[in-house]
Amino acid sequence: MTMNDPTMLADAAHWRARDLAVLWHPCTQMREHPETLPLLPISHGRGAWLYGMDGNRYLDAVSSWWTNLFGHGEPRIAAAIAEQAQRLEHVMFAGFSHQPAVQLAERLLALAPPGLARVFLADNGSAAVEVALKMSFHSFFNRGDTHRRKFIALHNGYHGETLGALAVGDLPLYRRIYAPLLIEPLFAPSPDAWLAEPGESAYHRAVRAADALAAMLAEHGATVCALILEPLVQCAGGMRMYHPEYLRRARTLCDQHGIHLIADEIAVGFGRTGTLFACEQAAITPDFLCLSKGLTGGFLPLSAVLTSAAVYEAFLDDSRDRAFLHSHSYTGNPIACAAALATLAIFHQEPVLERNRATAAAMARLAAPIGDHPNVAEVRQTGMILAFELCQSHSREALPTTQRTGLCAYRAALQRGVVLRPLGDVLYWMPPYCITDDDLNHLARVTASAIAASTRSCA
Repeated sequence: MTMNDPTMLADAAHWRARDLAVLWHPCTQMREHPETLPLLPISHGRGAWLYGMDGNRYLDAVSSWWTNLFGHGEPRIAAAIAEQAQRLEHVMFAGFSHQPAVQLAERLLALAPPGLARVFLADNGSAAVEVALKMSFHSFFNRGDTHRRKFIALHNGYHGETLGALAVGDLPLYRRIYAPLLIEPLFAPSPDAWLAEPGESAYHRAVRAADALAAMLAEHGATVCALILEPLVQCAGGMRMYHPEYLRRARTLCDQHGIHLIADEIAVGFGRTGTLFACEQAAITPDFLCLSKGLTGGFLPLSAVLTSAAVYEAFLDDSRDRAFLHSHSYTGNPIACAAALATLAIFHQEPVLERNRATAAAMARLAAPIGDHPNVAEVRQTGMILAFELCQSHSREALPTTQRTGLCAYRAALQRGVVLRPLGDVLYWMPPYCITDDDLNHLARVTASAIAASTRSCA
């Protein structure tokens, strides 16, 4: 899908050069950008599509890092932002309040699993995780339980890049270099169904992992503040998926040992897994529910940590030392809150989850033939998240890292007008909810051809 309009190509090259002269991009080896992986300047977005300055359009099959729910340029969210910007752009949230923040907290608590009573607002997903970790520890400290200083996290989990969030992640690519700076959590086996023994179901794999968690808590439970996990899908870890039974048993174990359960739904919340929140599929309520990404429909940075009345009340005292003295300059930003309210209004006004179930079924249908490719070891899906595990021919043996198959597939797809940013050698679909049948058919064709091209030959 390449256009050759000289003017547009020159314009794209102009902005690419200016970018490389001054910017440092995230999650990127910048040395690759001039030639191996040229930057793609984008002029605008509409619906599920991004429009490049080079004159081409690109299907955003990964929702711009999992943030975009209802499409680029969604007019109702854009209008809410514009209206709020004319009224109140920002006010510090210490000692002040405003209507959008109050309404957003009320709406989130009404939608969330029962038993959550307070909302703390922050700027992004990593910040939400930091808040939950600190609140958990501090609440025990305030109650005199000063021996609880540890956290339990899952193997292959990911919770963000700030030091606290990074510490409870288990992806060496991100964690290894900074290990000397990090607190050391306990890592429990992941319930990831990909790790099931031959003949073992996803359910029984989840039970086995829960049994290992039980053994860990039997030994360390008295010193643990919280268990943190990504419900149902470990996203950055390769879109690894697991059975809801693990969540049910984890909730029970946390209750038995008096520790908190932190549900990081930053990526999986707001309909991605088939329900508004993934925890609903296990019928559990966490002690902390971390939300971000889709909270504003992909328009603005905002996160929320929902917690219980019991946690909140542990901080109420005449002493300032017992208060939660954690702040961000843009906490509760009114414009971001207005975007979030507009996003939640769309869920209220339209049958979003029902439509998503139909879209998810279409995704499964279109992905099934791709699973017949000899280098696709598994096609797995949870709601609107679908992943292709690329391996050696019909085996689980990893492809040579020097081959960089996932990157080759990404480049091949981009040439055909689809954004498929890989996670190692895992390709995935996590499209905006507005994606059409025609878009899905295009996505499936391009994915199949990209996998074929990348596994056939890649420098």
